[in-house]
Amino acid sequence: MAEDRENRRYPQNLQGVLQLALDASSGAEGPAPVEPISVERSVWLREALAEVCKGQMDEVEQMKQCLAILNKEEVNGVGDRDEEDEDERESAFELLSDLCENLDNARDLMVLGGLDLCVSRYLSHVQSRLRWSAAQLIASCAQNMPQVQDHLLKISALPKLLQLTDSDPHPTVRVKALYAVSCLVREQDAGLAAFLSHDGFSVLMRGMQSEHEKLQTKSAFLLLNLLTSHPEQKDTVVSMGMVQQLVSVLRTPHSLVHEHVLGALCCLVEDCEKGLKDCRDPPLGLEELLRLRARELRGKEESQEELDFCDRLRMACFHGSQSDDHGMDR
Repeated sequence: MAEDRENRRYPQNLQGVLQLALDASSGAEGPAPVEPISVERSVWLREALAEVCKGQMDEVEQMKQCLAILNKEEVNGVGDRDEEDEDERESAFELLSDLCENLDNARDLMVLGGLDLCVSRYLSHVQSRLRWSAAQLIASCAQNMPQVQDHLLKISALPKLLQLTDSDPHPTVRVKALYAVSCLVREQDAGLAAFLSHDGFSVLMRGMQSEHEKLQTKSAFLLLNLLTSHPEQKDTVVSMGMVQQLVSVLRTPHSLVHEHVLGALCCLVEDCEKGLKDCRDPPLGLEELLRLRARELRGKEESQEELDFCDRLRMACFHGSQSDDHGMDR
């Protein structure tokens, strides 16, 4: 009980510290405190706030130290020296990514020139692990941060990230770059405009056709998200032959990507006559493909969302009753 009282008097988290500060300074506004703040409490409060500020300054210093590592000259040796240098740079990136989950730190890194360094030097680095580390850091900073997103768009980060997504020889680089692309274009009008101007939908199409399942899945997921958020882009996507490409993906061995592909097809047939017409084209064979897929999925709880997309697409395109399949199951 004594410990509980002590914790109430001296809270251990930032929210509690700030609340005490507000209570102590309430002054003319609101009800007056029941009793004056004690000297002991006042000293503790000043020390606690100083520690909070010191912690924030420590994080800025950590970022500066990481940038010093990333800015230094490359080691031109061989063997162990090169390996140690790359390890040090990768560790610096990992720490920066962790720190920049805090939005204030992400903004500070931008001001310190860290994002410019990522784009100008590390997205094109010869070492693949440093390319994907830079892409990961860009994604961490860009999430839900319009100011950082605007800056990255101004320094032409998006075309470089799209190029990495499209053609980097290492699959992890492609996946991390696509993640950064997603953080720059989702819910971001300027980002979407830049994405369109650099033929971003074609990059997603090729991503879904790649041999790397994670890249396929993330490409299809971003396509579905963009079509859902921006239905005005349906005609553009359909005119690219996207329906035919998505159906060809559905004919590959079953994987996680198929759920997002079916979702994207559902988007493309709703309020889009050309998309509906393409799906109904007899040579495409989509009706029979959907019928067979529904039979495979029915009764599998983990595939319920994919089955829902499948049935929804069949109903939208072919007005077919599902009763035959249900009857066969029974």
